[in-house]
Amino acid sequence: MRDHNELKQVATSIRKNIVQMINESKSGHPGGSLSCVEIVTALYFDEMNIDSKNPKKEDRDRFVLSKGHAAPVLYSALAEKGYFEKEELMKLRKVNSMLQGHPDMKGTPGVEMSTGSLGQGFSVACGMAMASKMDNAPWRVYTVLGDGEIQEGLIWEAAMSAAHYKLDNLVAFLDFNGLQIDGKNEDVMNIYPVVDKFKAFGWNVIEIDGHDFDQIFASLDSARETVGKPTMIIAKTVKGKGVSFMENQAGWHGTAPSDEDLEVALKELGGAK
Repeated sequence: MRDHNELKQVATSIRKNIVQMINESKSGHPGGSLSCVEIVTALYFDEMNIDSKNPKKEDRDRFVLSKGHAAPVLYSALAEKGYFEKEELMKLRKVNSMLQGHPDMKGTPGVEMSTGSLGQGFSVACGMAMASKMDNAPWRVYTVLGDGEIQEGLIWEAAMSAAHYKLDNLVAFLDFNGLQIDGKNEDVMNIYPVVDKFKAFGWNVIEIDGHDFDQIFASLDSARETVGKPTMIIAKTVKGKGVSFMENQAGWHGTAPSDEDLEVALKELGGAK
């Protein structure tokens, strides 16, 4: 696609879906879902080789949402892409719904890996990339991590492994919004210097504005040209992006918007769908 006006429209629709589905369920994680909308939009609507009519085609690219609590952004992208009807979004976290609080590969079309326990999705993405290499397959692997998530030790075991095996078919985005459920990252467990750490672990590291499609696509193009190293794209983002009263507020990490909040949010996003 790479028509930025169309991509921005898709991103706005995804944001509307996120706030509406979390309001309907009365629970969920809006802050970190809204912060990575442009990244997920770029991947699903341009970068990745995928087909909603044939979700299991062998040469498809794989996507793993390692920060599994941000499931609403993934579900919304899948619905917008046509993997299932958009009406399903309003069943988020309901009993017997295909859309549970964290992604479920057995219940949701298009979900490649069940995630939720932080760090495990990134590790699985590394394993998928290794499998593709071993099979001499053409497909690539993409994953999105939360910045608080890299406080987990297995992140660094996986990072070391991916560099050791030269997984240049692996692209990771770090959704670097600076906040986690208990506040600022550096106050909970300091993660700095992030760039230096991933470089030291042998990764190709790129820093971008995670809400700028030009920078997102430039980083993806650079990752494709990189040989012998996995790529970590450190994307500076805003938690709660697009909804003014949620932006940069740790309290919206896992709080559902009320009906009044939803009305304000949708107005800011251009009106209800």
